[in-house]
Amino acid sequence: HLAAAALPHVDATKPQSAIGTNTVACMQAGIYWGYVGLIERIAKQIKLERDRPMTVIATGGLATLFDQEDGLFDKVDGELTMTGLVHINEFNRKAL
Repeated sequence: HLAAAALPHVDATKPQSAIGTNTVACMQAGIYWGYVGLIERIAKQIKLERDRPMTVIATGGLATLFDQEDGLFDKVDGELTMTGLVHINEFNRKAL
């Protein structure tokens, strides 16, 4: 919708409350708690489908933001993607 362009930019941060008292606080609460719920539900569903123990690892720039929630992740590794790329590069060099 055209009015959405008027919404302010908000920083990725954990809000003080799930109920905001202004536009920015409401947007931050919706973004933060929406993603927490998304992560919880996807992890739960995958665990149900796998029917075996699973480790949930958070990676990426916002991993530490969401790690504030107890039990959301088993481990946080902000460099997991880069570490994987280094290993792939080393593997490919040896294959040549």
